[in-house]
Amino acid sequence: MPKKLERTLDSQHKLLEEFESLGGVNYESRVRELLRGLGLPESDFEKPVRALSGGQKKLIGLAQLLLARPSVLLLDEPDNHLDMPGKAYLEKLIIEYPGAVVIISHDRYILDAVATHIAEIEDGKIATFTGNYTEYIVDKEERLARQEELYQIQQREIGRLEMALRRYKQWVVFNDKFATRITNMEARIERMEKIDRPVLERRKMGLELNGWRGSNQVLEFAGVTKEFSNRKVLSNVNFLIRHGERVGLIGVNGAGKSVLLRLILGKEEPTSGEIKLGPSVKVGYYAQEHDTLDFNQTVIDAVRLAGNMSEGRAVSLLTRYLFTYQQATQKIGALSGGERSRLQLALLVLSGANFLLLDEPTNNLDIASAEVLENALNDFNGTVLVISHDRYFLDRTVNRIFALENASITEYIGGYSDYAEKAGVNLLEAKQVKA
Repeated sequence: MPKKLERTLDSQHKLLEEFESLGGVNYESRVRELLRGLGLPESDFEKPVRALSGGQKKLIGLAQLLLARPSVLLLDEPDNHLDMPGKAYLEKLIIEYPGAVVIISHDRYILDAVATHIAEIEDGKIATFTGNYTEYIVDKEERLARQEELYQIQQREIGRLEMALRRYKQWVVFNDKFATRITNMEARIERMEKIDRPVLERRKMGLELNGWRGSNQVLEFAGVTKEFSNRKVLSNVNFLIRHGERVGLIGVNGAGKSVLLRLILGKEEPTSGEIKLGPSVKVGYYAQEHDTLDFNQTVIDAVRLAGNMSEGRAVSLLTRYLFTYQQATQKIGALSGGERSRLQLALLVLSGANFLLLDEPTNNLDIASAEVLENALNDFNGTVLVISHDRYFLDRTVNRIFALENASITEYIGGYSDYAEKAGVNLLEAKQVKA
C-alpha cells in the first residue's frame, strides 16, 4: 500500500474515532436533548445566538462544554439561569459524567446531590472535606471544635512553660545552672508548632425584617386571567394568602411567575378577574435584576433617601450589610451582584413593608448571607410571597407552595420537599413538570 494512502487512511480512522467519541450520527439529537434538558425552548433552537438573552447564551455555553466532554469539567455557578427541571437535569449529567468535575456553586441542594468532596477557601487557605455539603457542615463544626480544644490545651501548656521560665530567670541570679534550663525551655516554646485559634463565629450580614400584622387577608386573586397576544399566562386563577404565611411560587422559566408579581404590584392589569390587597397591607418588592435600584445613585444616597436619615446613620446601617465606607460611596452601578442584593435587602427593611414580594432573592448571595435571609424571613412578623428555584431555601422558609403550570396554580402545603413528594415530581423525566 502506498505510504500516502496509508497516511490518509490512518488520518481518516482517527477522525472517525473522534467523530464517534463525540456522538457520531447521534450528535445532533444529543445537542437537542441537552438544550431541552437545560431549559432552552425548542422555538429558540434556530434563532441566531445574538438574539437570545444573556441567560440563554450561558445555557448554550454550558451545553457546548458538556458536548466537548473534557477530562476535567470546570463549572462556575452553572445553575444560575436554570429552572428546577434544568437543575435536576444538570445534577444527573454531573453524577454520570465520566471525568472529574469541579463546580463552584452556592446552591446547597446541588452540592448535596453531586459533590463527593468539598474544598473551602477561607482566610487564604484551602481546606478539603470528604462528602457532600451537609456532611461538610457537620465535619467542619467537629474540626473547629477539636481545633479550639487543641488550641486551649496548647495555650495552657505555653502558659505553664512561660511561668516556669519566669521563675528560672529569677533563680539564675543565685544559681547559674538554671541558665541551661532557660535556654532549653525557650527553644522548646520556639519549636512548638503553634495552633491557630479557629474563628468560630464569622461576621455576617445583620438583616432584621421587622414587619407588622396589618390585615388578616393579605392578597386575593379572584378569577384572574392574563393574556398576551392570545397566549394565556394565567387562566382563572384563584387563591388567598393570609397574614403570616410564607408562600413559594415555583414554575419553569417562562411560566409566568414574574407576570404574577407585576400584577400584584400594579405594573400589569389582568385581562379579567380581580386582585385584592388588604386595606393595611404595605408591599415591599425585591427585584431579581435589581431594576428597582438607580444605578447612577451612590449607595449612601439610596439609603439616606429611603430612610430619611443622615449620612452618618446611613453609613452605620450599611456596615451591618457588610459595606465598607469606600463601597458605600460608590455608585450602585459599580457594585457586584451580591452587593446589590444586600443593598436591596437593606432598602426592603427601611421600607417598613409587611408583605414581601421576593423574586429570586438568593441568586447573588453567598451561602452565609442566604442563611441570614432565611433566619430573618422565619422571624418576620409579616407575609412573604417568594419566587425561587433554590430548593434548599424553599425548604427552610415557606409553608405553602404555589406551582404555576399551564396558566394554572396548584397549591401544596409545606416546603419544596413536601411538594415534590405530594406531586410525585420526577424532574428528570418531565421537563414541563410543576416546578
